[in-house]
Amino acid sequence: MTEIFLKSHKEESLKRFHPWVFSGAIARIVLDAEHKTSEPEEGELVCVKSAANEVLGIGHWQIGSIAVRILAFGIAELPENFWNERIKAAYKVREAIGLFTTDNNTFRLIHGEGDFLPGLIVDVYADTAVVQAHSIGMHLARKTIAQALIDEIPQIQNVYYKSDDTLPFKANIEGEKIGYLIQKEGEKTDDFWSLENGLQFRIDWLRGQKTGFFIDQRENRALVERYAANKDVLNMFCYTGGFSLYALRGGAKSVDSVDVSQKAIDLVNINVARNFPKAKNHTAVAADAFEYLTAQKAQNRTYDLIILDPPAFAKHRDAIKNALRGYQRINAKAIEMIRPGGILFTFSCSQAVDKEAFRLAVFSAAAQVGRKVRILHQLHQPQDHPINIYHPEGEYLKGLVLYVE
Repeated sequence: MTEIFLKSHKEESLKRFHPWVFSGAIARIVLDAEHKTSEPEEGELVCVKSAANEVLGIGHWQIGSIAVRILAFGIAELPENFWNERIKAAYKVREAIGLFTTDNNTFRLIHGEGDFLPGLIVDVYADTAVVQAHSIGMHLARKTIAQALIDEIPQIQNVYYKSDDTLPFKANIEGEKIGYLIQKEGEKTDDFWSLENGLQFRIDWLRGQKTGFFIDQRENRALVERYAANKDVLNMFCYTGGFSLYALRGGAKSVDSVDVSQKAIDLVNINVARNFPKAKNHTAVAADAFEYLTAQKAQNRTYDLIILDPPAFAKHRDAIKNALRGYQRINAKAIEMIRPGGILFTFSCSQAVDKEAFRLAVFSAAAQVGRKVRILHQLHQPQDHPINIYHPEGEYLKGLVLYVE
């Protein structure tokens, strides 16, 4: 096996179980004797050692600033049952937090570093697992992972692979990036429904964003339900209408769902019709968020409760400054449109934007509008998106619930 030797004193983070080896920490690379290239192949398993030749762990090699993602510490080879054991351990966590109920069959099973499998995401919708690889190493292991999911998780009968948008774009990738790895005979692919806290959602993992649904907002959607009674609600960046359905079930007077994607709006309407076939208090609009808010403000339209759950404004650190301006701008527009005594749910899923920076952007928005605002809740990702205590970078979702006078 190829060996990666670190510079002196660069092993300390690995001894604290941080799972990343940065390229700048590498002193030299000793290739396997049978290697045909001048450097490790992307996705290859490599053994990481200290300058003193101490085995630190084994992980996937990749091109970029993060050179190795560690899969196991203190050993030079992965045990034969590695994938099965890690998947089984992740399942036990979800079992322990009580996710498996008669009214919920939607959850995240593998959350990358949070489940000690960096570069791997697995979301479960009823009997189907949707797998996303964020590294070439996980892509190369996809078939082994799929079989381990079938072997270890009782309800899983299908494994769908969807990594066309998540793999490094410069990599020379062999094999399909999208499609079923395992599929039971007769499985439908165009009319699949999943259950979350008693609400039914049509999941489009073939063409939808991420794995087909944003599972990370499950608990926050339930909180919206608690606040929605008798309120006029605006759900911006609604995607397939998760917050909207919870607001309707919570007794909202009216719900407006807005997303720039017409395909998303079509799914919102399908989901509302499935769960509330007689509802006449829901409107779905395909529109740009900023343009929609500007137009509604011009018509003096106001709401009792607004949800802002935009896509990541900053996908890397170079974009943070512009992202914070975007958060300030969208929150200022929303705060202007909330009636006295109204509620704002506002979120950032940008990992590059930390909690303090996001909170400052929202504070600046409130100050710009000149209204009194109180923080009622500070929100984050749910229990099935765990944060590895040795990898604080895994905390990406942050949110605030604000009371606006």
